[in-house]
Amino acid sequence: MLLRIVLLFGISVVVQMQSSWLTTNTSWLKTNINGQAVILILGGLFLLYKSTHEIFEKVEAETTPKNEAPIKLSLSKAIIQITLLNIVFSFDSILTAVGMTNGVPNAMTIMVIAIVASVGIMMAFVKPVSAFIEKHPSLQILGLSFLILIGFMLITEGAYLSETVIFNKEVGTIPKGYLYFAISFSLGNEFLNMKLKGRKNN
Repeated sequence: MLLRIVLLFGISVVVQMQSSWLTTNTSWLKTNINGQAVILILGGLFLLYKSTHEIFEKVEAETTPKNEAPIKLSLSKAIIQITLLNIVFSFDSILTAVGMTNGVPNAMTIMVIAIVASVGIMMAFVKPVSAFIEKHPSLQILGLSFLILIGFMLITEGAYLSETVIFNKEVGTIPKGYLYFAISFSLGNEFLNMKLKGRKNN
């Protein structure tokens, strides 16, 4: 929460990161990479790596001998990875929030209240949601698959902010509504499957 509020009040720095850092103009690639694009692309690549690695670990864990002790993530590595994920999502959400509240009176106050409220809601529901996910492991794979989808979206958004043109085709942004629809549809389908399995078990 504090990280997002700090990023929000440092929005002037974020806006200044729109200036071009690196320009490439070749026969098949044209791009003006800026600071915002670098953060989004690196964040997207990190999500792709982390998600595919976690899926691999979960799948391989099913085939490892039972007498082998599971590899536990150290506290320092866990904190670093959580912080990196938080920075990626915070940066993207702050950019979205600023775009949505552009020209709205008292926009800064509204965004701070929204950040505090969202974190409060997450803290209130973290235990029941965690227990539910632990009870249904398929949701873990589904959630990691969503992170892969979000990773691709962040990379595409970074390319869009860089005004990237590949083979004379401009890279466009992916509307977040498509992402929300895909997540909602997949979750709805998963819940139907869980209900069907429950009836069969009964």
